[in-house]
Amino acid sequence: MSEVIAAVDAIDVRFPTSRELDGSDAMNPEPDYSAAYVTIRTSGGAEGFGLAFTVGRGNDVQVTAIRALAPLVVGMPVAEVLGDLRAFSERLTGDSQLRWLGPHKGAIHMAAGAIVNAAWDLYARREGKPLWRLLAEMSPKQLVSLVDFRYLRDALTPEEALDILRRAQPGRERRQKDLLARGYPAYTTTPGWLGYTDEKLVRLAKEAVADGFGLIKLKVGADNSADVRRVALAREAVGADTRIAIDANQAWGVEQAITWLKWLAPYDPYWIEEPTSPDDVLGHAAIRQAVTPIKVATGEHCHNQVMFKQLLQARAIDVLQLDATRVAGVNENIAILLLAAKFGVPVCPHAGGVGLCEMVQHLAMFDYVAVSGSTEGRVIEYVDHLHQHFVDPVAIRDGCYVAPERPGIGARMHPGSVAAYTYPDGPQWNLES
Repeated sequence: MSEVIAAVDAIDVRFPTSRELDGSDAMNPEPDYSAAYVTIRTSGGAEGFGLAFTVGRGNDVQVTAIRALAPLVVGMPVAEVLGDLRAFSERLTGDSQLRWLGPHKGAIHMAAGAIVNAAWDLYARREGKPLWRLLAEMSPKQLVSLVDFRYLRDALTPEEALDILRRAQPGRERRQKDLLARGYPAYTTTPGWLGYTDEKLVRLAKEAVADGFGLIKLKVGADNSADVRRVALAREAVGADTRIAIDANQAWGVEQAITWLKWLAPYDPYWIEEPTSPDDVLGHAAIRQAVTPIKVATGEHCHNQVMFKQLLQARAIDVLQLDATRVAGVNENIAILLLAAKFGVPVCPHAGGVGLCEMVQHLAMFDYVAVSGSTEGRVIEYVDHLHQHFVDPVAIRDGCYVAPERPGIGARMHPGSVAAYTYPDGPQWNLES
C-alpha cells in the first residue's frame, strides 16, 4: 500500500512570557508567546512539523482552525502531496466552504500555512536538506510552478518571475558558499520591549552592539514623552553608527504617525515599523511620503500576497517584512519574495515570536541564494527568547544567523517542552498547584 497522511495533530502550546513582559509593545502589553503546533504523521512513520504563532488567548481558536482543515489532508498519498505542493496549498486555501472564513486571511489562512509548512518540513526531512537549501537548489521553472499567479499577473507574471530567478542562477553556488561561511545579517529587538525599564533597555542595547548587531529595534507608540526618552537613551547607549529601528505595532492613525515621528526624528530612526493599520495601503504611502528619510516597514500582519502586491504597487513601503506563519506557508512566501525582487524592495523578515526565527531564516537565505542575490539593506529580526524549546534552535555569530544545515524547516519542538507548556493542563501552567 502507498504511504498516506495518517494524521494532522494540533496542540495549543503557550509560554508565559507576560510574566517578564518579554514581547511587550504598544498594542500587546502582556503577550504570552504561543504556538498552534502542528505535526503531520504518515502511515510510514515519517513526520513534518509546523506552527502558527499567536500571543496567548486565541491560540485555541487557531488550533481549532487547523483541526477544521485536517480532513482535507488525512488520507492523501504522500507522493501526491510532496509531488505538487502548490496543488496541496490550493486545496487548503481554496476549500469552497472553509474559504469563506477568509478568504485568504485570518485564522483559517494561518491554519493552512501551518499545515503547508509542516508538509514542506516533511519534504525537506525526506530530502535530507534544510529548507533554504532545498528551495535554492530547485530550478527556476520548479520554483515558478509553486506560485499561484491568479491575482498577481497585473504586477508580476510567471515570465517575469522566471527571468528574476534565471538572472540569479549563475551566482547561486558562490552565494551558498558565502552564506555558509559568513551567515546572514541579523538585527535584534531584544533590548526594545516596551515593558522593560530604562536601565534594562540601556544594558541590553550596549550588549547587542558588543555582540555584533548593527541595528537594534525599540517598541514605541504608547506614550510620546516616554518614547522620546527611551529612544534618546538608546541612541546615547549605542552611538551614532548603530542603526535604531522603531516599531509602533499599529498604534497610530495616519496623521498621528506623521506628527509622532517628528518628535522622534532627531534621534535618526532607520525605519518606522507598522505605523498604522496593516491593511491601510494608502495610509502607509502617505506616511512614507511625509516622514522620509525615515523608511517605512510593514508586513508581519499582512494577510496575503495580494496585500503585499498592493503595498509595492503603491510605493507604500521601503522595507518588506514577511512572516513565516501569517500567510499560507512557503508557497505564498515564495510569491512575496518574487514580488519584492520585481519592485526592488529589500526583505527584512519578521521573527519576533516563538519559532519564527527558526523558520523565517530559511526564507531569507533562499532569497539571497536564488532570488534577490543580495543581502544589501537586508537583515533578519532576532529575539533571544524560547529557542531552547526547539530541536534545531537558531545560532547567532557576530550579529549574523548561522546557516542551518540540519534537515527541515526548523519548527520541531522538544516533546518535553510541548508537554510542559500545553495549555491549560501542562505543568508550567499549573505551578501554584
